[in-house]
Amino acid sequence: MRTAFIKTLIELAGQDERIFFLTGDLGYGVVESFRDQFPKRFINMGVAEQNMVGTAAGLAMSGKIPITYSIVTFVALRPLEFIRNDVCYQNLNVKIVGVGAGFSYPQYAATHQAIDDVAILRILPNLVILNPGDPIETRLATIAALKHVGPVYIRIGKKGEPNVHKKDFPFVIGKAVTIKNGKDFTVIATGNILENTAKAVALLEKSGFSVRFLSMPTIKPIDQEAIKGAAKETKAIFTVEETFDIGGLGTATAEVLAELSFKKFFKKIAIPNHYPKEIGSQNYLRGIYGLQPDQIAATIKQYFKK
Repeated sequence: MRTAFIKTLIELAGQDERIFFLTGDLGYGVVESFRDQFPKRFINMGVAEQNMVGTAAGLAMSGKIPITYSIVTFVALRPLEFIRNDVCYQNLNVKIVGVGAGFSYPQYAATHQAIDDVAILRILPNLVILNPGDPIETRLATIAALKHVGPVYIRIGKKGEPNVHKKDFPFVIGKAVTIKNGKDFTVIATGNILENTAKAVALLEKSGFSVRFLSMPTIKPIDQEAIKGAAKETKAIFTVEETFDIGGLGTATAEVLAELSFKKFFKKIAIPNHYPKEIGSQNYLRGIYGLQPDQIAATIKQYFKK
């Protein structure tokens, strides 16, 4: 996903001299190609993420389109006050890109695990939150983010995630993507857990279920119409995300359903609200928290049968 991001960004930067790339001394092995092609628009801010956001705000006020880039917890949480006051409060055209969504950095424990950023940033006014689930969504989300005038936060994986979509599709900020239609229940996934969710949906269909499968690459603004349609046309809704079960996709979906007086079944499949103590691979941690394909499918079967 991060390779798809940087390739797309280079293409766009070749077309628009306003695009600047700021890194917090991170991303080497990925970002050199941008640096080599656009050296005057590449700024290594060092390990100074607050200054990076402040500089990006100044560039935006000068008519540029700055992108800040680092590990999610460094680019989104360490400079949170600057994002709030400099970027969102003034509604500036800054793009914040966090690499390593979810358990992408499992070996470094909670300091590097991006499982609380969505909940924290979702409350900030003016901020669009994009959470693409595969390289195709990442490329399309990057294009959409650069076209959008205003603050955008994009969080991406870094584990060589495969394509879930078979081809490009019309990407619109605030709109879900229907991967499959079905009538029994709806499964909505966001971010780099999309692949595991797609495999879970395949297992459910083999068991005879008719599944509506939606990808939700925009968490804010959430696609209310897609959620309302699922509530009216299917018997239950399940959300899947590799973030905390508070404040993310599941919470945003529940907020829409609450206003509908939703009387069908709804279940969030996510990480419980505590910082993991376990250390291991991304797959190991996903297994602990029920985010492997067979576990997702089993949870949905269990609750849907009830």
